[in-house]
Amino acid sequence: MKEFDLEGHEFIALNQLMKLLSWVESGGEANLCIDNGEVIVNQNVELQRRKKLRHDDKIEFNNQIVVIK
Repeated sequence: MKEFDLEGHEFIALNQLMKLLSWVESGGEANLCIDNGEVIVNQNVELQRRKKLRHDDKIEFNNQIVVIK
């Protein structure tokens, strides 16, 4: 399990996080994966593309897990 540091920011959008972690190659690909129900946030399928992820949120995608710190 990896950790992602918000570096003083309050939140990061789900589709932005997916791009920054190189889980997808583009924002469009991130949005498509989210729309298809492929992303789990805190053990629930997440369909909000710009879901605000905050401290201690757990994101799962394609057998990868990251926790927001």
